[in-house]
Amino acid sequence: MHAYKFDLRISERGTITLPYPLPNLNGREVELFIVPKEDEPMPIKKASAKKFVARWAGFLKDTNIDPEKAKYEYLSEKYK
Repeated sequence: MHAYKFDLRISERGTITLPYPLPNLNGREVELFIVPKEDEPMPIKKASAKKFVARWAGFLKDTNIDPEKAKYEYLSEKYK
């Protein structure tokens, strides 16, 4: 069994045209797999360090929290 791969575009009417004839397949049943190509991803904008700090500064406002105490309280509630 042979497999054929074509990079094609489906027409506005919904038809697929093969780039060349395959006479050995005339009148035969075939399986057709359609795998849409992904659109080109948007380029990632790299922020400068200053913009990053300006955006995230003050995210954790309450610095008086003891992390060990917070972990203990969280785990105590979780495993009651």
